[in-house]
Amino acid sequence: MNMQAVIRPQASMLPVLMYHGLHADERTNGRYDAVYSVHPDAFARQLDWLLDSGYRTVRIGEHIARDGSATGASRPVAITFDDGDISNVEVALPLLRERGMTAEFFITSDFIGQPGMLAAADVRTLAEAGMGIGAHGRSHAFLEDLDIDTLDAELRESRACLSTITGRRIDALALPGGRGGERERRAALAHGYRHLFGSVPGPNRGMESDDWLQRIAVTRATALPEFAALVAWQGLHPRMVRARFVALSWPKRLLGNAGYERLRARLL
Repeated sequence: MNMQAVIRPQASMLPVLMYHGLHADERTNGRYDAVYSVHPDAFARQLDWLLDSGYRTVRIGEHIARDGSATGASRPVAITFDDGDISNVEVALPLLRERGMTAEFFITSDFIGQPGMLAAADVRTLAEAGMGIGAHGRSHAFLEDLDIDTLDAELRESRACLSTITGRRIDALALPGGRGGERERRAALAHGYRHLFGSVPGPNRGMESDDWLQRIAVTRATALPEFAALVAWQGLHPRMVRARFVALSWPKRLLGNAGYERLRARLL
């Protein structure tokens, strides 16, 4: 079946794809995750599908109009990576550059230099290659669980660290685990962040502001037809993804973030 013949993205939407690491298997350099480690070959096929389907990657803050009129792209898409796995520079960067594509890398500042993670020089390499660099907290703590002083320290110190490394103003923040609400939004904006990212699955359709965007998680199990449906946000698969997200929100509320993460670790 020709997916391009049946997948027709709607205007005024900006799909923001969320990745973590790219690993062939658990022996690959980096921090392998059974759910979120996408195979490099699958990632390459997804990039090729985007290009073949007329999508063009945009940097956050450059898209303005959801129909892509400000960027010249009739089908804009944003690619993001969380945490700062070493595969971001070793695997993702070459694949992106080969295709003339860009991505945003949200880096947890305390992870820099840890085994399997980006070093400071790697972060500079991404920035110098024209990629976006954003914050993902200092310690990867869930921001909504923190008292206000600790929250302020997470937001302030992670931004300052990345700014020092890159020589850039750090404008974007991806909330660890997507956990946070209005308190976290206000605090982040007060610290100078302009673009905030959560993880409620959806295409950001018809939004007039980009100080709060949502993202679509791409996992190891995401097959190419499912990927195509998620990007266009059409068909059954996006509805199933949204339903799963809503279903999982209940154990998160009942157990709390720490309890839910312990349960997830046991199940995996």
